[in-house]
Amino acid sequence: MAGPRTDTQGIVEARELFARVDFRRCEPAPELRPYLEHYWLIDWDLTEPYASHVVPHPCVNMVFQRFGDEPAWAEVAGIGLELFTQKLTGLGRVCGVMFRPGGFRPFAPKWPVSEWTGRRVPLADVVTGAGQSAVDAVVLPDQQDARVAALDAFLLGLAPQPDPHALHAMELVEEVRSDRSVRRVAELAAAEGVSARSLQRLFATYVGVGPKWVILRYRIHEALDRAEYGDNGGCGLDWAALAAELGYSDQAHLVRDFTATVGVPPTAYARAGAA
Repeated sequence: MAGPRTDTQGIVEARELFARVDFRRCEPAPELRPYLEHYWLIDWDLTEPYASHVVPHPCVNMVFQRFGDEPAWAEVAGIGLELFTQKLTGLGRVCGVMFRPGGFRPFAPKWPVSEWTGRRVPLADVVTGAGQSAVDAVVLPDQQDARVAALDAFLLGLAPQPDPHALHAMELVEEVRSDRSVRRVAELAAAEGVSARSLQRLFATYVGVGPKWVILRYRIHEALDRAEYGDNGGCGLDWAALAAELGYSDQAHLVRDFTATVGVPPTAYARAGAA
């Protein structure tokens, strides 16, 4: 792993968010990297409220947070099925752990990852050792290195055990993310020499959503990224060509999925970003 990802895929109006908050990604300890994408840290001190929006990745997150003078708290955020919106006000801080798709199960092996899908659950209900002192150790330090060290210590203390099924799920999701030619569940299953039903069971247990959902979500992420950073702020995109490139049968299907996920049609989103 060369370092944390630098893309903004999934973040709606990423440039607007970064203009208002201090956002950065950090690497976990080497022993944790097979399971984690990265840590993500956000600090803000706003004079006016701001609503951030994210099209969730097929990933579980642990989220340690503090808003104003409230006590810090932590939760497990399962894969979000809908657009996630968080209103930010005043002073606040979030320290997040983004697991690789399939990478969370070794930390909570008692349940299938689908148990958390669409849910936000207190961290202490999922793993041991998540008392207030452990949460404070992550959230309260002002120094970034201290927060990262506290996250490393907490996660290593959970002693994740290698799981070949989790590794297989992570490899399959990475294939979907990086290879645009993967467009159908049946094709992915055939390439693996398994039935589509077996693939669906693996994804439900170790990823939390089905393979079809993962395929569509990564394609929407790419469309969102193109709408924000493409030619002329995305306004010059050939949406019919992009739909074909992403594996949609026609432009209308891409527009429908984009609108249902992001809340506005892609052309309207691109115009707003270019304004």
